[in-house]
Amino acid sequence: MLGDFLLQPGRALRHKQARKAGSWFFYLHGLVHFSLTLLLVWDLRFWQEALVIAASHLVIDAVKLYTAHWYRRDSIPFFLDQLAHVLVLLVVATYPDTTGELAQLAAGLNWPVLTGLFFVTFPAAFLTAKLLEGLGQQIPMDHKSLPRAGMYIGILERLFVFAFILLGRWEAIGLLIAAKSVFRFNDLKEFNNRRWTEYILIGTLLSFGMAILAGLWVLPSLQG
Repeated sequence: MLGDFLLQPGRALRHKQARKAGSWFFYLHGLVHFSLTLLLVWDLRFWQEALVIAASHLVIDAVKLYTAHWYRRDSIPFFLDQLAHVLVLLVVATYPDTTGELAQLAAGLNWPVLTGLFFVTFPAAFLTAKLLEGLGQQIPMDHKSLPRAGMYIGILERLFVFAFILLGRWEAIGLLIAAKSVFRFNDLKEFNNRRWTEYILIGTLLSFGMAILAGLWVLPSLQG
């Protein structure tokens, strides 16, 4: 996080994108990661691992720089790049028994929580869309909106509700509903359409209801 975001100014990033491996910022970036690793570990005997981390970081960055034009969205190579860096750190931290360490980590995971977390994202979005399909056909969608914005808003609100339940902060759910109502007020007032208002209300209650049920299902696994 320090090397890629705090200690990599925009000028350096643009220079790397323009000249790729020919940019001196590219190699300075690797040196920064090498130095940061030794500084944070505070043990010079770790220099080999630090060198592996820095060298692999440069290789991964080079792959991203030379293949970024393959993707339609800049966010895809960015997230793939960060995922690769994290995987390298994971392997270095658990070497030489990486498989055993990962198996132990997997055994310690709370799978009901992970299942509930996954459910409130895309599965719940799909179920909500299917349940509202018939109602949606009765409402003229003549207003402009961001592509799939409703789906992502629903996913985010369910994640918040799910987290609030696991943390035992039920009052925060009421605050979330109130905030959403405030943001939606102008839209509903502008359309002045009772069917649209009812559609939004049903969709919101359905979305929140799924998140609450998922949270209640998962809660015993934390309390036990």
